[in-house]
Amino acid sequence: MAVHLDLIAAEAGVSVPTVSKVLNSRPDVAVRTRERVTAVLERHGYAIRTRANSDTGFLHVRVVDLDGAWSEAVVRGAVEAARAHGKDVVLTVDPAPDDCDGWVRHALSRGTDGLLSVVAVPGEEARRALADAGVPLVVVDPLHQVPEGTLSVAATNFKGAFDAAQHLLSQGHRRIATITGPIDQDNAIARLAGFQAAMLQAGVAVDDDLIIRAQYGVDQGYEATRLLLTRTTPPTAIFGASDDTAFGAIHALREQGLRVPDDISVIGFDDLAPAGWADPPLTTIRQPLAQMGSAAVDALVQSRLGRAPAAHTELSTTLVVRSSTAAPAGLQS
Repeated sequence: MAVHLDLIAAEAGVSVPTVSKVLNSRPDVAVRTRERVTAVLERHGYAIRTRANSDTGFLHVRVVDLDGAWSEAVVRGAVEAARAHGKDVVLTVDPAPDDCDGWVRHALSRGTDGLLSVVAVPGEEARRALADAGVPLVVVDPLHQVPEGTLSVAATNFKGAFDAAQHLLSQGHRRIATITGPIDQDNAIARLAGFQAAMLQAGVAVDDDLIIRAQYGVDQGYEATRLLLTRTTPPTAIFGASDDTAFGAIHALREQGLRVPDDISVIGFDDLAPAGWADPPLTTIRQPLAQMGSAAVDALVQSRLGRAPAAHTELSTTLVVRSSTAAPAGLQS
């Protein structure tokens, strides 16, 4: 005769509802707790019931910030792709970039067909809970290298930055500054590396005084540009590693009475909606943001169907030339 669940719970040191969840293969139980309760259940002759992998019709999407055009574009692409697959999106906005484990647990407890996390990578225990439940996860533009077995989608950050620097070099610029993103993030590291590679390939020395390490943002671009203008020989062009950074740079230049691009050229990275109607319209590197969201949803659906999407997908960036870049003043005809 099987031992009652309350005795199983006492032996495992958990509550009766937790024993019931494990017995019925509910996903919302911590991995170590599940293993301990499973061992006690099996010792007393209980068989864990296989949970039907039925579709819920929902995909859960988490972003850190929805105020900016960057996140909005990714979410828009994800929602459009989800609709095409007959899925609805449950959107969570959470300002903690590195802590999304609670979001994972909540999604599993409610039921989900897949999770799309923008930039944040869930912790090991949360990823194991997803694997145990058979729920796929895709990270869009992860801040750091994702663990093996985690699907991810990003843009060609290195190539985009290479193209930005090469564009300025082709116009005759040699004193080119860059305002980076946070160098503890993979995308910012790749953009700095791409910029440096283009300079070295052209035989142009990279001046450390013209590399300003900062966070992405308008304020950061503004302050970094004010610092660049104090150099003994200021740059003739600035590569901002995000459009917001470039907008801040243009504001600082204007404040000092300098004209873009007549005195200093500026190029950005993202091609956010304001780039096209800025004054002057911003030359930039277009990230396929909506397509990144769409590709992530496609990967979730394919994985849910038992297929094997690419572990890491990189979508191509594109140079978009507008009016904020031109030849240095001494080379203009």
